[in-house]
Amino acid sequence: MIRSPRWLLASAAVGAAGVGASWSFSPPERFWSNWLLWFLFFATLALGALFLVALEHLVGARWSVPLRRMPERLSSLLFLAAALGAAALLSLPVLYPWTRPEAHHDPFVVGKLHAWLNAPFFSARFVACVALWVLSYWVLVRGSLRQDATADPALTVRFRRFAPAFMAIYAVSVTLLAFDWLSSLDPAWYSDIFGVYVFAGSFLSGLAATALGAVHLLERGRLGGVRRDHLYNLGGFLFAFTVFWSYIGFAQYMLMWYADLPEEVYWYADRTGSGWQFVVLGLAVVHFVIPFFALIPREKKGEHGPLKRIAALYLLAHLLDLYWLIFPSNFKSPVFSWPEASFAIFFVSVGFLWVRRSMAMGRDAPEGDPFLKEGLEFRL
Repeated sequence: MIRSPRWLLASAAVGAAGVGASWSFSPPERFWSNWLLWFLFFATLALGALFLVALEHLVGARWSVPLRRMPERLSSLLFLAAALGAAALLSLPVLYPWTRPEAHHDPFVVGKLHAWLNAPFFSARFVACVALWVLSYWVLVRGSLRQDATADPALTVRFRRFAPAFMAIYAVSVTLLAFDWLSSLDPAWYSDIFGVYVFAGSFLSGLAATALGAVHLLERGRLGGVRRDHLYNLGGFLFAFTVFWSYIGFAQYMLMWYADLPEEVYWYADRTGSGWQFVVLGLAVVHFVIPFFALIPREKKGEHGPLKRIAALYLLAHLLDLYWLIFPSNFKSPVFSWPEASFAIFFVSVGFLWVRRSMAMGRDAPEGDPFLKEGLEFRL
């Protein structure tokens, strides 16, 4: 999973050259669509990982304590996402129609402009989200790392008290990511459950990255005491939220198809024609059909090989999902060539380098947690 840093640095350099060439030679809509794609990929993955950390504290789970350091490490990607998001603010005049003068003549958009869709308030909402992410990371992750050294049970009490607050922070910030950065690419369109759809993808990506990282550590003998039963629970969550993501996605489509309102259905019309229908079919296969049937057998949920392959597939599916949400707003048909490949090479390399560095954060299990022993004794 974690490649040699020399190869990662070399591939990052190659990708960076391609990204620079994309800035110079491709249309600005294409450059910023790719940038937005990777910003939201890292942001949703990191938030999903931090959600797992807070969920453990909220419900008082024991079985997941030995695995908690992995999502804590992954949540550090929030800092990378924050930097990418700050740069993505420059994309507003390029990608978002509500920033242009003609938006004031659209009856479906004009009512949103002064109250919500304006660049200063948009930027302020993003800055507020980043501040809350940093606060949450400091309390939940940095506090956990301190607990490795102090073994102070009072920190566990603090985590549990903060966890409900983080759930509110998570709900608001994921909804803002959904409506600000994604939905407002088509400002006349709206959906009441779009935030829930993005939440499902965020949770699945964080869970998949956690499972992939946990298997990676286990295969290298770095998570002593963690057994198949722990991985089975991760696989069970992946299976359950596969169904949840699919249900939310289908429910949104079905309700809009049934109502057949012009201000709603055009969004799907743009994403199911001119070649995008093949992306939708591919998304259905890799985000639902393959993982659903692969995880039905009980024994597959806890086996290293199948779980690792399905987790990697989920991350690819989440990236494809974001691509389908973003690109049709500015491109009539799917585009994929050297600009998209360059961004992928660069950001995958940077992501691996970031995660590789984060693997040195603290010990592989939260050894100061008073419930670690009980978590290691977990049996199904």
